[in-house]
Amino acid sequence: MTGISRRAGLVTTVTALGTALASFAAIGAATAATTQLNGEWAPFTRCPVDAPALVAADGLDRTPQCVVSTSASGSIKLGNTTVTTGRTDLQIGVVENADGTSTVAAPAGGSLIADSATVPGGLLGLMCPSNIPAVSAICRQITDSSLNKITATVESVGTPSEFDQTAGILTDQTIVAIPVRIHLQNPFLGSNCYIGTKSNPIVLRPKNLNLPDFGMTFFKADGTLADDGEMSRINLTGSVQSDSTFAVPGASGCGLGLLGLIDAAVNLKTGLPSAAGKNNLTLNDTHTSLAGLLAPGTVAPDAGKVLSQGWHSAVR
Repeated sequence: MTGISRRAGLVTTVTALGTALASFAAIGAATAATTQLNGEWAPFTRCPVDAPALVAADGLDRTPQCVVSTSASGSIKLGNTTVTTGRTDLQIGVVENADGTSTVAAPAGGSLIADSATVPGGLLGLMCPSNIPAVSAICRQITDSSLNKITATVESVGTPSEFDQTAGILTDQTIVAIPVRIHLQNPFLGSNCYIGTKSNPIVLRPKNLNLPDFGMTFFKADGTLADDGEMSRINLTGSVQSDSTFAVPGASGCGLGLLGLIDAAVNLKTGLPSAAGKNNLTLNDTHTSLAGLLAPGTVAPDAGKVLSQGWHSAVR
């Protein structure tokens, strides 16, 4: 397989990776400051170009690349609750290995940033009514929207794994495993209310439902468009991804000193924990770009260093 075709397959793979994460981000996610970059580098604001795995990539057996994937809309079902998704931005660094495997590096602040959103029905919908006296007492106090509102934020809890670039150019094949947890925030829930944990995360395994449209540009190391540029950027748009194989753990850490009573109420009302096959995500209109050296072997063994230097030269 040629370097360009292998890169195209990898980008398609990452499309599903990003959009799958997008589904959870739609339930809400944290914001973060980003770097501004020139030209064709512009979308890659958080690429971890200085991660050891990328810097060490030689360009022969290991090819370094930057990937960004965004999704504008979709939906996700967790147990009995369905949430409409919002815009997300997933960024990772990828080292494509000669044996066909890939190594993923995440930005220091986590791979995912997305628009925050609220849980439908708020706290009343999440745990009320309840036959637990302490929870019923809380339900009676929810008299205005500020007390009822729940913000849900997706958090990455590890680096993606099981990355299969071949699956990225196919349909109905698992592409990657992505561990996440969801932070539920409301005055009555306290600050440590999560669905999923670092040790027991929700693990998404997205699949393509259709193949994206393909485009490619060439540019100089500083991001300037140029047909004779030493860098390439592949753009994939319009794909839809889905996954119904992930299990969802129960909520934990919820409630201000109520010894798990709110956990129990939330889990009972929302149908958590929820086994694989009872949950689903669908992501629409994804946009994914991958940037890397057009001929990485020509700068071996310093391909990773050259990629990093190019990215830094484009910073405004």
